[in-house]
Amino acid sequence: MTADDLLLGAAVLLGASVQRLTGIGFALVAAPVLALLVGPAQGVLVANCASGAVSALGLCEGRRRVRTASMVPLVLAAACTVPAGAWVADRLPGDVLLTAVGTAVAAAVLLVACGVRVAALRGRGGAVAAGAAGGFLNASAGVGGPALSLYAVNARWPVREFVPNAQFYGVLVNLSSVAAKGLPRLPAPVWLLPAAGVGGGALAGRLLGDRIPERRARQLVLGLALAGALAVLAKGLLG
Repeated sequence: MTADDLLLGAAVLLGASVQRLTGIGFALVAAPVLALLVGPAQGVLVANCASGAVSALGLCEGRRRVRTASMVPLVLAAACTVPAGAWVADRLPGDVLLTAVGTAVAAAVLLVACGVRVAALRGRGGAVAAGAAGGFLNASAGVGGPALSLYAVNARWPVREFVPNAQFYGVLVNLSSVAAKGLPRLPAPVWLLPAAGVGGGALAGRLLGDRIPERRARQLVLGLALAGALAVLAKGLLG
């Protein structure tokens, strides 16, 4: 087991902790590191698998607070654009995909940090637009969560309701992304580290949920995500 394998497990652990704590953020934190370690296409796939697994664990606890009627248009729209995102991810050269992942994550971080409010992201039309953007970005770059976050901000969802709905969305959209692209091609022993990272991160996020102020957790997530995005962007641009 190499240092890169251990770093992969650590990235999954950190991403899983963040997602269990805030509802989104796995790919924002972990996808840039995964893209550098196992390549952009495989890194996005690992992020899809791990993010979906963390969402499923969280949903077991918060499923009663899911707004099913509100989530249906988001999930259906995402399912329609996942194949296009998978197609793009499969055909872009590695350096171009690295640049795209870095740019997408950085842009998503800045939009979420600024709390952008857009009238078009309200109501059923906003749900469809956010879902479509999230599905495409999830399959192509592993970062579908910020689109949902922007929709929730504009729909004025409280955090307590956002987290379980984000987990519901994460399960279905990541499952769609993996179905469209297949499982990551990792050696069997290496799978143990992401699996352990998912379990450990989900537990850590749950334990920290009542101890870390929401604002501090949000700042930490966005700072880590932006640093990782800029590293990946530099790798893609410089080769």
